[in-house]
Amino acid sequence: MNYQESLAYLDELSTFGTKLGLSRIKKLVGYLDNPQLHYKTIHVTGTNGKGSVSSMLSSILTMSNIKTGLYISPHLVSYTERIQIDGCPITEEAFADCISAVKTFVDKMVSEGEESPTQFEVITAAAFLYFAINKVEYAVIEVGLGGLLDSTNVIKPEICVITNVTFEHAALCGGTLEGVAKHKAGIIKEGVPVVTAAKGIALDIISQTAEEKSADIFIANSDFSASYVTFDGQYQYLRFISELAGINFDYKLKMLGDHQIENSSLAIMTAGILTNSDERINKQNIIDGLAVAKWPARFEPFIIDGQSYIVDGAHNPAGMKIFRENLDKYYPEGKRVILLGILKDKDIDAMLDYLLRDDDEIVITTPDSERKASPEYIAEKIKNHHVELFDNMYEALNAAKSLANKEKLLCITGSLYLTGELRYALVNELKKVE
Repeated sequence: MNYQESLAYLDELSTFGTKLGLSRIKKLVGYLDNPQLHYKTIHVTGTNGKGSVSSMLSSILTMSNIKTGLYISPHLVSYTERIQIDGCPITEEAFADCISAVKTFVDKMVSEGEESPTQFEVITAAAFLYFAINKVEYAVIEVGLGGLLDSTNVIKPEICVITNVTFEHAALCGGTLEGVAKHKAGIIKEGVPVVTAAKGIALDIISQTAEEKSADIFIANSDFSASYVTFDGQYQYLRFISELAGINFDYKLKMLGDHQIENSSLAIMTAGILTNSDERINKQNIIDGLAVAKWPARFEPFIIDGQSYIVDGAHNPAGMKIFRENLDKYYPEGKRVILLGILKDKDIDAMLDYLLRDDDEIVITTPDSERKASPEYIAEKIKNHHVELFDNMYEALNAAKSLANKEKLLCITGSLYLTGELRYALVNELKKVE
């Protein structure tokens, strides 16, 4: 099976949808000799921020000269982004080989009358297998959904991280905030430390579960915290403090936003706990790892040939509200050019209300999706602004660059289908100028 054939196979599996439960994945990894037990792991769940924290931890471990796997979801452009070692995505050939190996046992399960594993379970098993084949020392594993019944919950982690808990995916996790919290707390293992930024009733449930499991718990803004110091146009400078751990130091982060301040504090506390068992993970490697950590298309800054960009896949009103707040915090002065593409099933009016300032210039294009809203439809909702329309996103990017003219901030947002593609183009452009 080549890469395209592996994608076609995964597409077939998507018809099975989301099915929580561990019976299928346990059988599947059992056939593969439980590869997820061949290396140390860190398990990360939460409603928001789990991808960012996973990326930060992977960067810290890699900077500590530790061969490190990273499993995340979803992807921006390619499935290969989901499975990485030391920041490098799996090759298409290796991805296809691992999916093929897993498929052998999926077929065996089905032929024996068992329920077919889901798409996510197959990719998860393939990631576990890839990490074992390549002999990683650690793997940072991001939960797909919930935690308790998520297919990643067959690992035996060194530390469990629960970023925060809000009312999301409640229908699949008990129907209440308490139910969601119980699912997130489901990753907690006997005697395994827990680091969390949960609050309120969710924190109560997580703390109770940790106590039942005899697991030490470290709570953000109580046992440790991080605070904003300044911003230099690309990096935010922050300060971490933990009286409990006796740690106090400054660091910089290219991942911008108030939410990333808290996320980075979780990563630092987690890494700090690991220093007790691995001397390679020290303060300097934590600082250096965070300085190079990135989370693509989430308020991500670029400067290419004198032009400043922010790429943010804000694709709903809540995301757009945070995007605007971050723009106002980090770039309060100066004019902006907005390159925008939105899906037609989104609340476009609310997104525009949050995003636009009176002096913004706007270029509208179409995301690479059948659900795209036409530029003309979006333009009808925008009054008293300079607006240009393009069906081709690359023509739109060139037009937006001309409008920005290296004097205005160029913001690319509205849909991950747009930001993923254009971010890829910017990365390639950056490589050429470097």
